[in-house]
Amino acid sequence: MIILVALVAVAAGLWIMGEWNRGAELPESAFGTWESPLGARQVFAGADAVSFPRSTGDGLYFVESRAAEGGRDVLVRLIDEGALERVSPADFDVRNRVHEMGGLSYAVAEDAAFYANFVDQKLYRQSTGSDLPVALTPEGLRYGECLVDEAHHLLICVREDHRAEGEAVNTLVAVDMNTGGAGEILFSGTDFVTAPRLSPDGKTLAWVVWTHPNMPWDHTQIMLADIGDGGALENTRAVPELQTGSMVQPLFAPDGTLYFVADWTGWWNLYRLDGTGNPVQVLDMKAEFSFPDWQLGQRSYAFLDDGSMLVSYTSGGLWYLGHLDPNAGTLAQIGDAYANIGHVVAGPAGAYFIAATPTRHATLYRLAGDNIEIVHDPAGPELDPAYVSLPEALSYPTGDGEVAHGFFYPPINSDFKAPEGSHPPLVVMVHGGPTGATNSGFRPSIQYWTTRGFAVFDLNYRGSTGFGRAYRISLYQKWGVADVEDATLGAKWLADQGRVDGTMLAIRGGSAGGFTVLAALAFHDVFNAATSYFGISDLEALAQDTHKFESRYIDQVIGPYPQEKARYLERSPIHSVDGITVPLMLFQGSEDKIVPPNQSEMIYRALREKCIPTAYISYPGEAHGFRVPANNIRALEAELAFYGQVFGFTPAGDIQPIELETCK
Repeated sequence: MIILVALVAVAAGLWIMGEWNRGAELPESAFGTWESPLGARQVFAGADAVSFPRSTGDGLYFVESRAAEGGRDVLVRLIDEGALERVSPADFDVRNRVHEMGGLSYAVAEDAAFYANFVDQKLYRQSTGSDLPVALTPEGLRYGECLVDEAHHLLICVREDHRAEGEAVNTLVAVDMNTGGAGEILFSGTDFVTAPRLSPDGKTLAWVVWTHPNMPWDHTQIMLADIGDGGALENTRAVPELQTGSMVQPLFAPDGTLYFVADWTGWWNLYRLDGTGNPVQVLDMKAEFSFPDWQLGQRSYAFLDDGSMLVSYTSGGLWYLGHLDPNAGTLAQIGDAYANIGHVVAGPAGAYFIAATPTRHATLYRLAGDNIEIVHDPAGPELDPAYVSLPEALSYPTGDGEVAHGFFYPPINSDFKAPEGSHPPLVVMVHGGPTGATNSGFRPSIQYWTTRGFAVFDLNYRGSTGFGRAYRISLYQKWGVADVEDATLGAKWLADQGRVDGTMLAIRGGSAGGFTVLAALAFHDVFNAATSYFGISDLEALAQDTHKFESRYIDQVIGPYPQEKARYLERSPIHSVDGITVPLMLFQGSEDKIVPPNQSEMIYRALREKCIPTAYISYPGEAHGFRVPANNIRALEAELAFYGQVFGFTPAGDIQPIELETCK
């Protein structure tokens, strides 16, 4: 395992005196024009991803998103010999749309696998040894994060009901594993319900609930109930709260003790219930043992056979794996730091987790005893280390006397050097969320830029997770202000440090990150070009036309609507188009329900009327985030061509120019 701190130090060393990649023996070529070994097709066409591993008696199951199949999610089983066996049929996409973000979409029983199909959102049963799934549930319903109650032959699932007019109804239901049906409601009455967990003896169920306007990282509760003889819930009660906060990831220990993660100290730390049913803190660390529950089924810890725990946690932008004795409250770090860790689960053959490093994409690992081994390395582009830009973790001063964070990637290419005294163009990357985070894991989408002579600053603006609750809520009421300050001041700070060319500053982002992009252009005069992927331009329209999960999210980061309507109008880029004076490129999916296409179309039409160079590309059938490799490939190449046209250089390779429109 490569030590991340050492990698960061190496990356920082490349910048000493600004003499990176300037060997006298190399041909000289301007930044941005270097020929790269990594094409857009390699970035997306060969990049698979793995998620949601679950270990059972007959092997390890997980979901693999296969680029070669247009981004289709496939349920697979890893058999003893290390080979992959496909479980779901070729025409099935194992994905649910609960909360529109989806998440865990399958469960495995002794004699069958159960999974959602993206096209119709029905649950299907596929018996062991068969390749013919049978639909269990009707249309108009969505199911996710199901668990198997073998004793009662039930699937206990999160269900989202879209059959009636108005807001979808979220409940916890039980679906008969053999006869199916819509499911019997076990629990209702809250706006959201997630994370059902069954005790080892099958007699107790735990789950998470919350209500508007909260998000799962604001204020949630954990519920408990006894399971009656027929599978119905009895004696439903709430786990006591030490104070208002986010309670997530309930999980029963082998002895039946309930553990969970809560941020009552300002950090997501581990707790358990004592013999009287009251919470007791297991560890007190300035570290995060969880992450925002954008998707169903995320897990950051697991119990091992001896009652100890395998945990993952993040501190200072790095992730660590640890062995925890919950009784003694002692934690021993396992191995070196990672860029990211997720999906920690245990099974008969050991514990599994998915992790990334600055030189390796997300990979499935197994911990057996003291040994960590790669179980499955998904297909992805290989890049010679001579072309890999290593991240430097940076913190810098920003607005309100605060400090913001990010990862800086210098341009690097062993085949070229830049003219003496020149500085690279900068691409500032803004993650979505806005309660999300970026990490320093190897991403071809970053190396695509750095191998061509761009510098990249991957930003963790105020509001990002992984830095404690105070940093997370520092964006509340300030979205469109604090995040934009962090982006603009970060770019200026890097230019002032002499690391980038202050006349070639670009910013890119998607969804909420796209909003930050548009706001940075509308309200600040720092960037010279920008790219928005399905970005928000009209906050008022977003408040009036979005899905249930995020429908009140904006109350937290902007303010309640319509009470704060003036603030919505003031911060919406669509109402300040006069402030946008630099070229802008927009990408949009035609079926996006989270940020509807009219958001991008409005800003596009307004810029055309102003004669600002702009381009708008819509992809039919794509939703929130592009999954078809061909669309991602075209978008990335178009973005490169766009920056070349704006900054006045010709990118290497067969890159088609973009037609920028200036007037209607």
